[in-house]
Amino acid sequence: MKDKKTPEFPATSMNGGFLVYGSPAIEETEIQEVVACLRSGWLGTGPKVAQFEEDFKRYKGARCAIAVNSCTAALHLSMLAAGLQPGDEVITTAMTFCATVNAIIHAGLKPVLADIDSVTMNLDPEQVAHKITERTRAIVPVHFAGRPCPMDTIMDIARHHGLKVIEDCAHAIETEFRGQHAGTFGDFGCFSFYATKNIVTGEGGMVITNDQEGAARIKRLALHGMTQDAWRRFGDEGYKHYHVVDCGFKYNMMDLQAAIGVHQLRRIEPYASRRQAIWDRYTKAFSDLPLTVPAPIEPETRHARHLYTILVDQARCGIDRDAFLQAMTARNIGVGVHYLSLPEHPFYQERFGWRPEDYPQAMRIGRQTVSLPLSAKLKEGDVDNVIRAVEGVLHA
Repeated sequence: MKDKKTPEFPATSMNGGFLVYGSPAIEETEIQEVVACLRSGWLGTGPKVAQFEEDFKRYKGARCAIAVNSCTAALHLSMLAAGLQPGDEVITTAMTFCATVNAIIHAGLKPVLADIDSVTMNLDPEQVAHKITERTRAIVPVHFAGRPCPMDTIMDIARHHGLKVIEDCAHAIETEFRGQHAGTFGDFGCFSFYATKNIVTGEGGMVITNDQEGAARIKRLALHGMTQDAWRRFGDEGYKHYHVVDCGFKYNMMDLQAAIGVHQLRRIEPYASRRQAIWDRYTKAFSDLPLTVPAPIEPETRHARHLYTILVDQARCGIDRDAFLQAMTARNIGVGVHYLSLPEHPFYQERFGWRPEDYPQAMRIGRQTVSLPLSAKLKEGDVDNVIRAVEGVLHA
């Protein structure tokens, strides 16, 4: 699955303006594929989506792959296909994007948070074990920043208690744990192709599973619960009637999106290599600064290197995290925050009574974390500018 053209990463940046955080690498092949899609007259779910599903399924070594319009949709549909019932408890991490817990809520389930490991920033299995009750039915591990969760321990816990496992792999397209792809340990694996991800479709997601019955239900639920999608209803074989067999949603991916994805996926390895080179440069440059850089990558794992997160501790750095963010922006460097812990947000405090101090590791890290640009699009001059900006802010 390789493009004939190898991506190039020039030595200096041609852009002297603001460096946009997470701007994706889009090449001419994607542009031409989208143009061809527009000229074909077929924009909705059709042959390009089918091709992207087949390519992604082959890449992950899964039996089934279903393309949807977001990882949020993938998580929601997976919970429904897993047979979880309203009121069931689902344990997930306190350190994740709101989509993880919102999908649990939208499925009519009760989210239960567990704290994270202070080094890996991933779900702490010991904390998960403490949160299990007679109402617990599933665990949603999040492979934070692309680092794999300890899936051996998590799966042992799930098997012992008879729990479903739905992996949130929004950061983890390339991630592996002991030679096995993230997303293939649990019942379902959910991926994101949002514009800042390692490979993109603009908006988009994917579910992978070996459960063919569950996959068929997800495919129906993603398009109104109908038995036939438009591609098959209006194709050249003649009109086919459909029946609504479930109360579904409008979660399908379009061919316009998949037209980008099929080429992005073919360049997944050169893009991963580029991010690794940037990652290594950051780690070397920041080794003598009063920052906490990402922990070393564990043996027998593959880190997807989706986020390069540093921790800015005011006591060590002489500046607090939010002031650091503002100073980086003033130096024309776009940065991110991944994430404030979920209990920091007013909605969850009011709905569930969550308090940040009940999840001390997630609270501390969420108040110190900064994500630096790590896109394969970055040129050497861009990386130089990021390093100089970090050094300048701290020295100031």
